[in-house]
Amino acid sequence: MKTAVVLLSGGLDSATVLAIAHSEGYACHCLSLDYGQRHRAELLAAQRVAAAAGAAAQRTVKLDLTLFGGSALTDAAIDVPTAASDGIPVTYVPARNTIMLSLALAWAEVLGSGDIFIGVNAVDYSGYPDCRPAYLAAFEEMANLATKAAVEGRRLRIRAPLVDLSKAEIVRQGVALGVDYGLTVSCYQADDAGRACGECDSCRLRRAGFEQAGLGDPTRYRDIPR
Repeated sequence: MKTAVVLLSGGLDSATVLAIAHSEGYACHCLSLDYGQRHRAELLAAQRVAAAAGAAAQRTVKLDLTLFGGSALTDAAIDVPTAASDGIPVTYVPARNTIMLSLALAWAEVLGSGDIFIGVNAVDYSGYPDCRPAYLAAFEEMANLATKAAVEGRRLRIRAPLVDLSKAEIVRQGVALGVDYGLTVSCYQADDAGRACGECDSCRLRRAGFEQAGLGDPTRYRDIPR
């Protein structure tokens, strides 16, 4: 059976990507990153999502990015914004996708896998530079220069099936594949029980996706979202 490494944060997008990879016949090895994020409930959500999808494996790598800070998700002194802002928001975590893809690359090479799935999106998203198609293409090129597997003829692909989809399209595809979005956590400041704030950028994008898809939103909120 063909294998894939799936980056699984525990949020809506990564849960959808896992379902897509599974539907394509991959034995999915899910990789999550405990990087000191303030929304740590997503790590438990990743375990739930992987179990529900029948993943072949799920591993969580601990790498403390709070040592560097520089993001509202890794520095308690920086507030998570609750209003839309211009430019790249303070919730951007420097080099996060590069770090996660590098770890996935290492595992994929050990597994003999030629595919890494990642749930980045460049349509309804927060404007992070490491979610763009050009970045993914550059990382794939680097991966195929840097690995023993590629040098010996087994090229690796970075699969980003959601990159050109709207959030509503992502939700519809996930529902069609049987994803239980009630298991997921997207909020940047979810409490320990996984309840969302309803105000951060991630909550706004998620809620709009369900509304535009004409589907009920299973998200659990601490309070009624504004």
